[in-house]
Amino acid sequence: MEESPDVTVVTHATLVDGAGGPAVPDAVVLIERGRIAYAGPAAGAPALPPGARRIDARGGTVMPGLVEAHYHATYFNVAQLEDLDIKYPVEYVTLLAAANARLALACGYTAARSGGSLFNVDVWLKKAIENGLIPGPRLAASGREICGVGGLMDWNPDYRKVGMEGLVLLVNGADEARAAVRKLVKDGVEWVKTYPTGDAASPDANDHHTLCMTFDEMHAVVATAHNHKMKVTGHCRATEGIKNALRAGYDTLEHGTFMDSEALDLLLARDVPVVPALYFELASIERGKEFGLPQAVIDGHQETLEGGVESARRILKAGGRLGMGGDFGFAWNPHGDYARELTFFVKHAGLDPKQVISCATKTGAEIMGRADEFGTVAAGKLADLLIVDGDVLADISILEDRARFLAVMQGGAIKAGRLAHAATGDDVR
Repeated sequence: MEESPDVTVVTHATLVDGAGGPAVPDAVVLIERGRIAYAGPAAGAPALPPGARRIDARGGTVMPGLVEAHYHATYFNVAQLEDLDIKYPVEYVTLLAAANARLALACGYTAARSGGSLFNVDVWLKKAIENGLIPGPRLAASGREICGVGGLMDWNPDYRKVGMEGLVLLVNGADEARAAVRKLVKDGVEWVKTYPTGDAASPDANDHHTLCMTFDEMHAVVATAHNHKMKVTGHCRATEGIKNALRAGYDTLEHGTFMDSEALDLLLARDVPVVPALYFELASIERGKEFGLPQAVIDGHQETLEGGVESARRILKAGGRLGMGGDFGFAWNPHGDYARELTFFVKHAGLDPKQVISCATKTGAEIMGRADEFGTVAAGKLADLLIVDGDVLADISILEDRARFLAVMQGGAIKAGRLAHAATGDDVR
């Protein structure tokens, strides 16, 4: 993989800064030693030192690298949930995760927050990426998830004499919840992922009414995790589960699907970000039948989609925050399709493209606790950038096409895109 040159300049670009500012035509981004030294109009750019590498964007877009805020590196495009804990051994799951990490980076995602991982593989995946052993996004690990006994992720019947080893930690009561978090502490995770509520994907744990964890269990998870400087998130669809999570002190919510006014007030009071993951619902509706999803489950996804879109719009309109991430790793919602989540929010939910890009960059970095390092194109930030052949504000769907990427940069080094193997030093064309 390419090492970052001392100085790189990107010219003839339209700058979309990720912070919501106006697009800057004919912009220059100057990178020195892996960090952004200048980003703005060409007329105000500083003089370049001799030997700087030049990248001509030819009127395309330069923007922050994308952040996948609900990433399942160890999900391997399964056709049903049950495949996750019985299909492959940990050795093969690890290889699949490494391949998914490479793919995410190639898709323009320079950072990702894990939303749960088989066998705690994401902890070691993060180390391998940071040590330069494999390419992948800057990663926040969450390891195995925590779910109440009989909840959404507890599907093996007792007569099989098979537990959920490798996938989730099942808890029954506050003491077991604390013990589960302590196991994750030992393994080095940063985020604790829980399942406070059910989901349309499970007919026995329907999202409208089923609570898969008690408030006492949730509060025990948060207190223990925060004591160890870890953050907590949860799969929250049912309204009461959303409120329980917010009252328990959750740091983010996954989905936040059926949110009433009281839940919204609680959310705004604590400024908790939500990752709706709604393209998954659309894909489940459009493609689920070909992969064997029962009609009742597809109908549940339709209702979830409608409720989720309404909640997402209300959150943003009220001044709340949304991250972008989409439960990719199912047969109908495979790895590599990540940017379809962004297209969905523009074309189906009616949001402004600039706003969606901010959700997918700035808010994603905030969720990861690293907004001071990346997520916007600003002086002093790491040069984690995406240079695109085209105008992403005019057509956000071009982010779905990796062939349109001139460069995916991490810390100023070109890691993917059409220029990934170009020589450094002279103009890169």
